[in-house]
Amino acid sequence: MSTTSAATRRPAEQEPTSALDRFFEITRRGSTVGTEIRGGIVTFVTMAYIVILNPLILSTPDVEGTVLAGSAVAASTALTAGVMTVLFGLITRLPFAFAAGLGINAFLAFSIVGSVSWAEAMALVVINGVIIVILAATGLRKMIFDAVPVQLKLAITVGIGLFIAFIGFVNAGFVTATGNASPPVDLGIGGSVATVPTLLFVITLLLGGVLIALRVRGAILIALVAGTVLAAIVNAIWPFGLDFGFSGGIVALPDLSLVGKVDFAFDLQRVSVVALIMFVFTLLFSNFFDAMGTMTGLAKEADLADEKGDFPRIKSALVVEGVGAIVGGGTSSSSATVFVESGAGIGEGARTGLASVVTGVLFLLAMFFTPLTSLVPAQVAAAALVLVGAMMLTQIKNIDFSDFRVLLPVFLTATVMPMTYSIANGIGAGFVSWIVLHAFSGKAKTIHPLLWVVGVGFVLFFARGPIEALFGVA
Repeated sequence: MSTTSAATRRPAEQEPTSALDRFFEITRRGSTVGTEIRGGIVTFVTMAYIVILNPLILSTPDVEGTVLAGSAVAASTALTAGVMTVLFGLITRLPFAFAAGLGINAFLAFSIVGSVSWAEAMALVVINGVIIVILAATGLRKMIFDAVPVQLKLAITVGIGLFIAFIGFVNAGFVTATGNASPPVDLGIGGSVATVPTLLFVITLLLGGVLIALRVRGAILIALVAGTVLAAIVNAIWPFGLDFGFSGGIVALPDLSLVGKVDFAFDLQRVSVVALIMFVFTLLFSNFFDAMGTMTGLAKEADLADEKGDFPRIKSALVVEGVGAIVGGGTSSSSATVFVESGAGIGEGARTGLASVVTGVLFLLAMFFTPLTSLVPAQVAAAALVLVGAMMLTQIKNIDFSDFRVLLPVFLTATVMPMTYSIANGIGAGFVSWIVLHAFSGKAKTIHPLLWVVGVGFVLFFARGPIEALFGVA
């Protein structure tokens, strides 16, 4: 994505033309109201897929067998994205949009709710958000971010991308379990793409890939719509079990029944205190570094960051991002965080919070069209997961693999996540191996004290089974 050239911007010395201009510093940043509106619309188009995708990811039954209603998750997702994006735009005046964070929602669905209920899982998200707000308000968040090696930060993003892509492959039936010791997984059925839904996944995936390669705005959303239309046509000619009927019409009042459905009364007979602490720690870690890295990158893209990567109202931005986790947990839509797709609007020239306000308002309007999300077949939506995962993999180009002390921890971080179906396991493997390799190869002094604390925490996490048995913890 390219930034708007200096030659196309309005002169910085030109006087603001209105109160709106002065508040958002539109003229000062070389933009116009029209440019900001256009940028906000483009950002929404590139992000709208999350309203379809988030219900799919959060459809996993929890430990009690409860499944979140797709329509309610979609409405909560749009509501949270709208409220947080508008709030962020007004407070920070930055052109960054918010929505349910990919990776965090996957961790909830595929790791946490195997031990707790959805209401308890969302309570953990809220706790995570409160901690982030405290860390951001005190300045500790930036301090910790600066202490962690950049290679591990990038490796976490790469690992989450591989994990999300693997989930997409499994949900589409493109990768299936064989039930055998070797090989444990296989392609489709008997090594072939043998079902119509899986073929639709492949077509949607390739279409999305072509559109992204052509730099088409809203490529993922277009691919989802096209895949759904194709699925409807194929299903009409060759029925394979899809129901494209509308029971309540295209437009409907949003189902906000999940708002406030959090439970802080954790069942300690079902999950240990150690496990709960590590769940919060992993949520915190994923939320913490992904958001800061994304905001720094977007600020640089918008020419708003200095040589250190700091940008206007950075402290307020980090606090509001923590509030996004609180709001996302409170609405059962998962932690809301800044989306890298905001770069699409920045590429269109957006430089201020007015663009964020426009994006947020469009998300609020999208709440009334959530019945449309039920039309998208799971296999078609799975293609979006793979596409997002592939784009997250691009961060690997910024890692120098010439030092094996870097290579092994990065490799373990990125591969353990999908292979164990756990983001926490990947982060832990990366941090522990980083500490061990550096400590025993003459580089112990380069390890920040905070990394030692994190490493000890992950050792306890990996050994929690024997530890709980030793102390008789259920």
